[in-house]
Amino acid sequence: MEDDAGVPDPGFRRILLAGTGALGVAFLPFWINWFRNALPAVELRVVLTRSACRFVSAGAVSALGGREVFVDEWVDAPRTGGESGLAAPHVELARWPDLVLVHPATQHFVARYALGIADTPLLLALHATDALVGLAPSLPPAAERNPVVQEHLRTLRARPGVVVAPTVPAASAATGDVADGGAAPLTELLALCADRHGEHRREPDGEGAT
Repeated sequence: MEDDAGVPDPGFRRILLAGTGALGVAFLPFWINWFRNALPAVELRVVLTRSACRFVSAGAVSALGGREVFVDEWVDAPRTGGESGLAAPHVELARWPDLVLVHPATQHFVARYALGIADTPLLLALHATDALVGLAPSLPPAAERNPVVQEHLRTLRARPGVVVAPTVPAASAATGDVADGGAAPLTELLALCADRHGEHRREPDGEGAT
């Protein structure tokens, strides 16, 4: 099934899009426009880590997405309730989506998620959500050869309910050298998640399709 723009329906209706502090997060406005044009039936919310706000404006993303962006930090003042009526942001972030896309996911974010660290609302939500979680790692040059990074990626790929996109060749902003480690396009990450979602639907009660 395809929508009016000819893009296959990914099978998700509520997508939480999280951007972390890699330079590629500057393209987030492009991807928000893509969602609005290609998949208008999808309800999209955006979360930015504090480091992501160095590269993209939360105000600009809010204006493009048509709703307030959540900045991933704990606040001293208690919240009075989110759009779903929940006062705890991590609970709302965990319950609302049926898909979470972390694009791009920095090496720091990948490590914290793999180790089970839950020191921000987003990370706490990811450890508690029933939604499928997709990550597109964005790694510094040669980081993918580091055994610690490799172990973190293996941990996440083996974790139920998590999809990790392969990295792609990209030019370093610092050196200009092209090397593996760039974040896969968001469309590729979404397609991988749609495939995983389809496999799950074809295997009711843990049994293979007949």
